[in-house]
Amino acid sequence: MQLDHGKGGQGITRRQALRRMGSAAVATIFASGLLQAEGIASEADPGTRRNDDKNVPKRKETGKMPHELPPLPYANNALEPHYDEQTVQLHHDMHHAAYVKGLNAAEERLAAMLKAGDYAAIKPVCKELAFHGSGHILHSIFWTNMKPGGGGAPQGDLAKAINQAFGSFDAFKAMFLAATNAVEGSGWGILAYRKSDDALVVLQAEKHENLTQWGVTPILVLDAWEHAYYLKYQNKRLDWTKAFIENLVNWDDVAKRLAAARK
Repeated sequence: MQLDHGKGGQGITRRQALRRMGSAAVATIFASGLLQAEGIASEADPGTRRNDDKNVPKRKETGKMPHELPPLPYANNALEPHYDEQTVQLHHDMHHAAYVKGLNAAEERLAAMLKAGDYAAIKPVCKELAFHGSGHILHSIFWTNMKPGGGGAPQGDLAKAINQAFGSFDAFKAMFLAATNAVEGSGWGILAYRKSDDALVVLQAEKHENLTQWGVTPILVLDAWEHAYYLKYQNKRLDWTKAFIENLVNWDDVAKRLAAARK
C-alpha cells in the first residue's frame, strides 16, 4: 500500500517509509452511513465542530469555517509504553491532519459544483467526501477513546449494555479483537450503538467508510491501519489491538458516547 497520508501515494510504500524513519524526527512526509452527525458532533469531539474564532478565515466557496484538527487530549508521550510518542505524533500531526485537509478540499469542490451547476466530477468528490470525512471523524473519536492508565473493564450502563448485547465483557472483547484483527488491508474495528433497537453492535470498516451499517453511532474505534502501530509493533497487529483494549481504552469516554447516542 502506498504512502500518501493514508490514501495512495508515490515512490515508496507506507511500510518502507515507517521503517526508514526509525527513531528520527518525524518529517513533513459526507461521512458514510456509519457516521450519524447527531452522535458524533459532541463536546468530546472538538474536531467535528466548526471553529468559532473570528480570526480564522472562512472558506471561499461555502462561507463556513473549515474543519480543524482537534488537539490531543494528552501529551504525545502520555500513552507510553503501549503507544509510542513518535507514532502518536506522526499519526495525529500528519495522517489525521491530511484527512482534515482532504475533507475541507472536498467540501470546497462540492460547494463550487453547487454554485456552477456543473456536476461532471461528482463521483470522485463524493468518494473523497466519504473517505476523508470518515477518516477525520473516526480519528477524532479514536484519540478520546484512549487515556493514560486506561484499559480494565467498563462500569455502569455501558457494562450492562455490553453484557446484554454480547453476554459478557470477555465475549465482547474477544469479538471486538477478532473483528479488528480480521480487517482486510487497512481499516477499523468499531463498537457502535444502533438506536433503532437500542443495541450495541461490533462492526468492521475497510478504509474508513466501507462495510458499515446505516443508522449507527460509533462509540469505540480501534485503528488497524499500519500507520497506527507499525513503528512499535511492526506487522504484529494482534499485539497492538491487545495493548489497546487492555491498557489504553478510556471507558469513561465510551460510556459518555453511549449516553449521548441514546438521547
